[in-house]
Amino acid sequence: MALRHFRSLRPMLAAVHQSKTSGQTIKASFVSGKSYSTATTGEDTGTGQTVVSERKGSVVTVAINRPEVRNAVNQETARRLLEELKAFDNDSDLNVAVLHGKGGNFCAGYDLKELANHTATLKLEQDVTKGPGPMGPSRLQLSKPLIAAVSGFAVAGGLELALLADLRVVEESAVMGVFCRRFGVPLIDGGTVRLPRLIGLSRALDLILTGRPVGAQEALAYGLANRVVPDGQALQAALELAEQISSFPQQCLRADRSSATYSCYDAPSFTQAMQYEFDRGIPVIQSEAVSGATRFTTGAGRGGKFF
Repeated sequence: MALRHFRSLRPMLAAVHQSKTSGQTIKASFVSGKSYSTATTGEDTGTGQTVVSERKGSVVTVAINRPEVRNAVNQETARRLLEELKAFDNDSDLNVAVLHGKGGNFCAGYDLKELANHTATLKLEQDVTKGPGPMGPSRLQLSKPLIAAVSGFAVAGGLELALLADLRVVEESAVMGVFCRRFGVPLIDGGTVRLPRLIGLSRALDLILTGRPVGAQEALAYGLANRVVPDGQALQAALELAEQISSFPQQCLRADRSSATYSCYDAPSFTQAMQYEFDRGIPVIQSEAVSGATRFTTGAGRGGKFF
């Protein structure tokens, strides 16, 4: 869960980011000719809706739309996020989703004002197999890729939402961290489960126990960020990445993704992980691999070219 944050940290962290020597800053490439931006100027914030979505071919964007509280999530927002991501997973016309926040911040976590003032109405499903997490979709195991476009703060429960994604595209001045450590608000949306898997137990405990802020370059060095892009370009870069992923043969891509996730979280042994991989790969050979091999023999993709 979560927290609202402090504007005064941003200049300090920007200076820290510039001094980091580890990792690599990757500039967004604009190959599609389309223009998407997380900038606040002239942005349609979807007035009155806490979550807004937009379809772009086989890609859908899902945006948290509470910029006045740095996109902190309340019960209504959690419900809407769950609805949108479940709808994405069930829609055969969609291949990839991009999760982001309106107004310059990804998500500052759970709305602590709601937690403090409306405790009696806060209903949490204790059985993780029977209902949503406090942040909404955090208990989902999606069958298709989700990319987080991270700007501003992605902290506490907002960090947990970012961890739900397969990939995180992070802006240079973004701040990640377990800021809820200061107020005794626990990580109950997968933070203690996904973070150690992504970056290792030692680094995860450093962030979990101290609650300290993490800049984009450190996140990149840890593997918490997959791409670092200039400010204002996370959504653009995430959409281009989503379009590339969506262009690949999808049955094969999803089989490999499913196997990687199973081996990381669910496989009881190496042998069973290998069996799971083989069982899901075999059907793909007839459905996609044979036709792909035929295209290769005609010259497609030679020399490592992507098409």
